[in-house]
Amino acid sequence: MYEDAALFSPSDPMPARTPIPLIGLGTWDLRGRTCARMVEAAIRLGYRHIDTAEMYDNEREVGEGLRASGAKREEVFVTTKIWPSHFAARDLERAVKDSLSRLRLSQIDLLLLHWPNPQIPLSETLAALCEVKRMGLGRNIGVSNFTVALIEHAVKLAQEPLVCNQIEMHPFLDQSKAVAACRRHDMTVVAYSPIARGGVKGNAVLAHIGKAHGKTAAQVSLRYLVQQDIAVIPRTSRAERLAENLAIFDFELSAAEMKEIAALASRSGRLVDFAYSGSPQWD
Repeated sequence: MYEDAALFSPSDPMPARTPIPLIGLGTWDLRGRTCARMVEAAIRLGYRHIDTAEMYDNEREVGEGLRASGAKREEVFVTTKIWPSHFAARDLERAVKDSLSRLRLSQIDLLLLHWPNPQIPLSETLAALCEVKRMGLGRNIGVSNFTVALIEHAVKLAQEPLVCNQIEMHPFLDQSKAVAACRRHDMTVVAYSPIARGGVKGNAVLAHIGKAHGKTAAQVSLRYLVQQDIAVIPRTSRAERLAENLAIFDFELSAAEMKEIAALASRSGRLVDFAYSGSPQWD
């Protein structure tokens, strides 16, 4: 883990539980030169967390962007995720080494299980994940898209700390149960699709609150999450959006505004509902 907070910009604070920066760049669906350019531009702007995955088919380009940025390796927190087809013990280590090869890194800062896979015993998968951490291939390990029941099961099985659960989270989706479970086990919540894949733009509540602060609805959505110590990894393919998404640490939402935004959430607000063998039973 990174112990030196000076490695990160003062505008990019970190939650106390882990070294995961509160703002990062998600790279889902970014490909080729666009991906490499966006990663490079993000790091030059001050982003210190880049999120990718084996399934995104862009780890090579993410690595290119990292190198092109000129940043020191220890200054950037890199997350990648292992696809469920590689959850068997014999496959997981090879998948991690392949990701390292594509990224051209010697170690990944955070390795996540991308989705639950009921076809392979979680005990086998977690034992393999803990082993690659002990081998030094990953500094930290965690999960993604895990429900409360799966979190509880995983924590009991894991022989190394699980530091993160990466889940879909934005103002329109109620994830209070999953967040509470993560906090019980000292796990950081990382929110993907934190602006609801652009869906926050037309929301009157977010727009009204944003106007009061001179901010966009998207910035209010991101601020709402980071103000709860939830890390966010908004994805964009537009350079101007990089700076906009980063500019969320110079204002604070009031308790009344936070409550107003929280009222937008429902269990039916989910946008991403896919798993390797059928979605889990969501909380």
